[in-house]
Amino acid sequence: MATGKKIVVVDDSRTARQQVSNTLVAAGYEVIEAVDGNDGLLKIMSNADASLVVCDVNMPNLNGLEMLKALKTDQPGARMPIIMLTTEAQPALLQQAKQAGAKGWIVKPFKPEMLVAAVRKLVGDS
Repeated sequence: MATGKKIVVVDDSRTARQQVSNTLVAAGYEVIEAVDGNDGLLKIMSNADASLVVCDVNMPNLNGLEMLKALKTDQPGARMPIIMLTTEAQPALLQQAKQAGAKGWIVKPFKPEMLVAAVRKLVGDS
């Protein structure tokens, strides 16, 4: 059931990255991993054909919200849908992420089927 679509996963936690990657690979997606927001920007720019980004909020160097804001001002990647995947559930942060362009917000620990459903909806694989 390979979709051939690439997903960039940005998280400073190796365990979280592996969980997200394993979930998405099992659902047929190709995954590119990034270790923080700076690495995420580089991976997104060098994979402009990626369909979506799954990004943590709290990361060193460049956090998820800062990366989101940088993406919106920079091509390529400005139109790529982004799902924030985080331990944070604060409404103010959610609002900031929405204003910065996030299309989804999933709180860790996540249910794999919820993540896959959100990804499929945003990349048109429903």
